[in-house]
Amino acid sequence: MLIFEPIMSIFKLKINFEEQGKETIELPIAGGESVLDVCLDHGIELQHNCGGVCGCSTCHVYVSKGMDNIQEISDKEEDFIDRAVRPRITSRLGCQCVIIDGDIEVTIPDQSEFLGH
Repeated sequence: MLIFEPIMSIFKLKINFEEQGKETIELPIAGGESVLDVCLDHGIELQHNCGGVCGCSTCHVYVSKGMDNIQEISDKEEDFIDRAVRPRITSRLGCQCVIIDGDIEVTIPDQSEFLGH
C-alpha cells in the first residue's frame, strides 16, 4: 500500500533590512508559514512581544512584493499597525504575513527603534 503525503509548496522570502550593515538575504518559506516564523527559525531579530499572536505591533514589516501571496489583513491587525512606528500603506505584522501562494519580499525596520505596544 502506497501512502502519499501532501506536497508542501516552498516559496522564496527575500528580507531587506533598514539597519545599517545588514545585507539582504533570501530564505525558503513554506505555504502556511509566517514571515515571523521563518525569521525566528533563522536567527533573524524581529521583535515579537506578544509571542506572535497579533497582540502588539513589534513584528511590524514593510511588504514590498508579494502582498497578494499572503493572507488578507484583518481588522485586528490593522488596529495594531496603526500603533507601529512609521507605518506605511505596505505595513503588515510579520506574524500575520502567512504565505498562501508565491514569493514575498519584506523590509524589516531598524529593530533598535521599536518599543512594545
